[in-house]
Amino acid sequence: MSPVNLLCFLLLAGSLFFFTAGTVGLLRFPDLYTRLHALTKADNLGLGLAVLALMLRAEGWAEVFKLGLIWLLVMAASATLCFLIARGARQRGQLPWTQRPS
Repeated sequence: MSPVNLLCFLLLAGSLFFFTAGTVGLLRFPDLYTRLHALTKADNLGLGLAVLALMLRAEGWAEVFKLGLIWLLVMAASATLCFLIARGARQRGQLPWTQRPS
């Protein structure tokens, strides 16, 4: 196994970890705001690692540029949608969870 293949494997394993952590956060956290936080942060990191792995396997600079552009667009869309969902929930009166664990 070449060093590039090993690095790609490690990046994809890290990506899988962050996607799994985001999914667990979606299922386990108590309210909309903490779930949104877990999803946006973990998914952006997971996608970033996956894109980096794909960039290492790209055959030309055009592919690297396109992958980077896709990553930036998804990050912008993710942040925007997270903000809009949270603002809509706040306007409807849904307050953040404040109960402390005992």
